Amino acid sequence: MQQEAREVVRDYTEAVFRRARIPMEPLNYEVDWADQPSRHKSYPDAPRLPLPAHLPELPTLRDLHTGAGLPPVSGWSLPRLATLLRLSYGVLDRRLTVNWNQDVAKRAHFEHAVWGRGTASGGGMYPVELYLVTGGEGPVLPGVYHYHTGAHVLERLLLGDVSGTVRAALAGDASASEPPADSYLLASIRFWKNSFKYNSFSYHVVTQDLGALLGSWDLLAPALGASARRVLRFDPALLDRLLDLDSDAESIFAVVPLDWADAEPAAPGGGTPAGRAGGGARAAAAPRVRYAAFERSRRVRAFPAVTAVHRAAAATASIPDAVDLVGPRDLPGEAVPLPTPRLDRLDQPLSTVLTTRSSSFGRFRRPPELTADDLGTTLAFAAAGRRYPADVKGPDGAPALTRLWVFANHVDGLPSGGYTYSERRHALLPAGPEPDGGMSAFLQQQYFLTNYTMGQVGAVLAISGRLDAVLDAFGPRGYRILNAEVGTVAQRTYCAATAQRLGCGAVLGFDNIAMDAALGLAGSDERTVLFLLLGRHPETTADLAYRL
Repeated sequence: MQQEAREVVRDYTEAVFRRARIPMEPLNYEVDWADQPSRHKSYPDAPRLPLPAHLPELPTLRDLHTGAGLPPVSGWSLPRLATLLRLSYGVLDRRLTVNWNQDVAKRAHFEHAVWGRGTASGGGMYPVELYLVTGGEGPVLPGVYHYHTGAHVLERLLLGDVSGTVRAALAGDASASEPPADSYLLASIRFWKNSFKYNSFSYHVVTQDLGALLGSWDLLAPALGASARRVLRFDPALLDRLLDLDSDAESIFAVVPLDWADAEPAAPGGGTPAGRAGGGARAAAAPRVRYAAFERSRRVRAFPAVTAVHRAAAATASIPDAVDLVGPRDLPGEAVPLPTPRLDRLDQPLSTVLTTRSSSFGRFRRPPELTADDLGTTLAFAAAGRRYPADVKGPDGAPALTRLWVFANHVDGLPSGGYTYSERRHALLPAGPEPDGGMSAFLQQQYFLTNYTMGQVGAVLAISGRLDAVLDAFGPRGYRILNAEVGTVAQRTYCAATAQRLGCGAVLGFDNIAMDAALGLAGSDERTVLFLLLGRHPETTADLAYRL
């Protein structure tokens, strides 16, 4: 069964990587924008709990990178949790920018407005839904809550302590907290919120979206004096049933245990000195959410490729025996040293970085050029997020499942060509010469969308992974684990670029086969998964940002 599921995942990813040459089914798909789903899932009949709206100034990216100047870990409170939710996935402002996107004119109308959020999302679809399951130690009544991203409120879906259901789903997973937590954040993916636009390709996008959100939480939690340890290996069936989800349409992908500040420590077995009602979740009549979610679309369509790969990748992940062999290795060759990371350029509060983060959408302009300082600082901060799954340890700690590559296009102080980044040496290793006709022409030829001019881009970063090795090690769930790390690295790239006032845009519109060949990956089991464009924006722009 596991082997069959692996083949389903391999077939899907191969179709994704070849889609620039062989379009994915369904062919000639047209997006029905008039019938698109709401960007904010809601439960209209559920009671609402307003959350604190104040956003405190947080430590800087430099503090987070070095570990200095961070508050002591004391646990979560309601204001801290509200800050985490709003800065990572809540609506922060309305944005209007003159750029090269084809839909820029209609964005001036309210019904087509762009609303900024701290975390990047493919196409701005934001398919992740967030649920809070609290026991008896939290600051709100025990129960199940949904975070409404548009209204910044918690919608109470169920009253009573069902945290035992979450603990049962996590049973046997080494990354679950020990002793068990009292409360949990659950992150689901609602496929239609993305697939209405990207159809069969959407599963590849949404699993990276999840990683980007978790990447924001990796930064926000220590900045708030708390921890947000991701758990990616668990049985989602119990949790989907608790939330009354159709697993083919929406399913739980990640769980984060929460430790509340000043809470009594949990006793062995999940009890507390005051007692805990978690065991009731295993009774014959297990409670579940009964409120119905609002659906804006008249027609919700399922895509067979998405359903098939989701069912395959939902198989419980195994713990690999040789995790140190899963990740990519440094290339041979003479290293090109990078300047020491300019950490002073990361002296921007995380709160400011997230509230001002945006995608470039064709706004790159040169000169001035991207510099080797800019590139090296961005790579160092981005690569530091490659540390998951955190419960799996190799001889040198948690393994990195991904590698960062650079297509140097117009970088002052760096010859044009392909390179791989070595975090250990903070250096670039040559991977290929400048293509015939120049790097700009090559990149434009391999990019099959129209919203970027590659001649204005300083560098293209590529995130790669050894998908076959990850699937062999973790089983079919490895695809989701790998893409979660890819998304985390992408979010950290956005943050580093924002702090340095650089432009950044994540794209999936390159011909992966040609890009892999240019990096010397053809014939290997390593594939490029996501690309990020880096460069500069013009100093004078026509932008509107209306802060909420």
